[in-house]
Amino acid sequence: MIDTHCHLNHEDYARDLSDVLGRAQYAGVSHIVCASYDLESSLRAVELAGENRMISASVGIHPHDADTLTPKIEDQLKALASEEKVVAIGETGLDYYRDLSPRDVQQAAFRRHIRLAVELDLPLIIHSRDAQQDVIRILAEEGLPPRGVVMHCLPSDPEFARKSLETGCYLGIGGPVTFQNAGKLREIVAGLPLDRLLLETDAPYLTPHPYRGKRNEPSYLPLVAEKIAEIKAITPAEVAEITTSNARTLFRIQGPG
Repeated sequence: MIDTHCHLNHEDYARDLSDVLGRAQYAGVSHIVCASYDLESSLRAVELAGENRMISASVGIHPHDADTLTPKIEDQLKALASEEKVVAIGETGLDYYRDLSPRDVQQAAFRRHIRLAVELDLPLIIHSRDAQQDVIRILAEEGLPPRGVVMHCLPSDPEFARKSLETGCYLGIGGPVTFQNAGKLREIVAGLPLDRLLLETDAPYLTPHPYRGKRNEPSYLPLVAEKIAEIKAITPAEVAEITTSNARTLFRIQGPG
């Protein structure tokens, strides 16, 4: 399996990263895309990818920190994105739930990330929370990056899922699909084509059931695959095979996994 969205660059893994990676491999996770959320985490993601064959990196600024995206920071991200094991731009997007950056600033930063993905011929990782209409609108106005897009942490919004598929996006499915109160999300996943799905943890966040309340990590990814298999009435091995192929196609992952 490939964990297509994990924050190993987070301080929560500073002390036991080697153990986390060992548990991931034991659980059947053979590759991880380390997603970034600010300049510091982007630097760390690239560093981790350079040190470990099972890690690739994305670089970008989360909408929470959109007001930090100066031209200088953008140039630094662009330079980082030229590194061999950087496979995507992001995570970027819009978050109207917390509104930690002004919405117009978020939208401007989102557009700059889209243009960067187009310029550098890299996929785009999008975060969307309570902002689905604007995310779809801006993507339509800017144009989908040719290398593709993943809607990270698909929300329980069937119209957004439909429009994302129509646009040609991949959809990231993580721990929330296992939550006991996630019936609506499971209904959406039931109707989604497997060839557009990606497995992700968003670790250290969104820990799947039955480990909610604990730090998430890539070794919990099989719980997501098992739940999708249950929803689709297929085997976890089939889910793993198809989603791994999807991840390899989108991110051009050539190493283990």
